[in-house]
Amino acid sequence: MRRERLGRRGPLISVVGYGAWEAGGMAWGPNPPDDQTISSMRAAIESGINWIDTAEVYGGGRSEELVGRALEGTRDVMVFTKVAPHPQGSGFDSSGVRAAAEMSLGRLGRETIELLQLHWPDRSTPVEETWEAMSSLVEDGVVRHIGVSNFGRDLIERCERIRHVDSLQPPFSMLRREGRGDLFDFCADNGTGIICYGPLGYGLLTGAFNRETRFSEDDWRGGGHGMSAYDALFAPGKFERSLEVADALRPIAERIGVSLAQLALAWALHQKGVTGVIAGSRSPEHMRDNAGGGSVELSQDDLAEIERVLV
Repeated sequence: MRRERLGRRGPLISVVGYGAWEAGGMAWGPNPPDDQTISSMRAAIESGINWIDTAEVYGGGRSEELVGRALEGTRDVMVFTKVAPHPQGSGFDSSGVRAAAEMSLGRLGRETIELLQLHWPDRSTPVEETWEAMSSLVEDGVVRHIGVSNFGRDLIERCERIRHVDSLQPPFSMLRREGRGDLFDFCADNGTGIICYGPLGYGLLTGAFNRETRFSEDDWRGGGHGMSAYDALFAPGKFERSLEVADALRPIAERIGVSLAQLALAWALHQKGVTGVIAGSRSPEHMRDNAGGGSVELSQDDLAEIERVLV
């Protein structure tokens, strides 16, 4: 598995990381047994993945607990987690940020968090107060690096005046390309690493779905859960268009000799500024396949052919 430095001074990370959102039971349909989820995380590690991304709000801390169990006795795998605004999370005021880090450490069973991120912007707390609190965690040795998720350039620049922003975690895939260009260029120039979430379009870019697919009521991809990704990718009309794109990409993947999921991950990793991609699964077999996407090299002709499909 290829490794790259996260931003200007972050850690060396495998270009594919394990995403533990699903491990928290966040409206993905019926949960598999915990042992299966843990086996999936361990399969990722065995495949060369050296970081797991989670958050305090994933399953109300359940995801972090499972990550901690999966990593028992393993210290060479990094954990990236996130603090969320109140009331969903601990809050972005100074006391909330520190409390979130301490509780995450307890659930994870670790002494230090490699990367702590702000999960999404909070309009009720000045970002300067929040970033000062994040910076103090680094100074105190509780956290090694700090980043943001779902932030725009303006907020990153405000944080940057206080302490360097090590990473940005945006939604990004062949099906959601907003941010590519100005934001990604800025991060590349600023030394802020980008780790993309949703690079497989929440399953759309794996080839697992077709026009007859129906999602269960407890799966957000069926609607009714207030997820913005549903509106962008799974709403009537959008779902069919997403499947059309996936179908058009299949011949390219077959010609190159990779799975559709590996093609999607490799494409994201070839975009300017992108350091890593987050690919979670509750299936060990799927995680091994996802990890393989970190070794796929695409030529300029391959990338041009893909772009013609994505127009």
